[in-house]
Amino acid sequence: MRVHIAADHAGFELKQHLIDTLGAEGYEMVDHGAFEYDALDDYPSFCISAAEAVKEEPGSLGIVIGGSGNGEQLAANRVPGIRAALAWSPETASLARQHNDAQIVSLGARMHSLDEATAIALSFLTSDFSGDARHQRRIDQMLDYEAGRS
Repeated sequence: MRVHIAADHAGFELKQHLIDTLGAEGYEMVDHGAFEYDALDDYPSFCISAAEAVKEEPGSLGIVIGGSGNGEQLAANRVPGIRAALAWSPETASLARQHNDAQIVSLGARMHSLDEATAIALSFLTSDFSGDARHQRRIDQMLDYEAGRS
């Protein structure tokens, strides 16, 4: 599976760790930046780039990372059709896939150890959308609203 990943300076170390760790697990990691540590960089361009790539490549997933993960999730969600979820545990990451068919997980590098963040990312990547009618109905309501606003 191809995984598009992006982070700002606060998530740079975790991004590098996940590229190595998930790559060793067989995931094809595509890095959308930051490509070097810069304490003054801005996350929106990196996260939007990753989200656009996920949208253009059905079946791929994404990971966006910052200090808290909040802004990164918001940036990724600006791409129409993308559902990015902030996860703080393996359970919330799995539920984002199972119930919301989220294509991107957002992680806060300052909120978790490397091991915790890796477990959250793996839970997200190994979970599937349940396909349950009530969950699909809710997703469709959001997509209909989004389509009407364009």
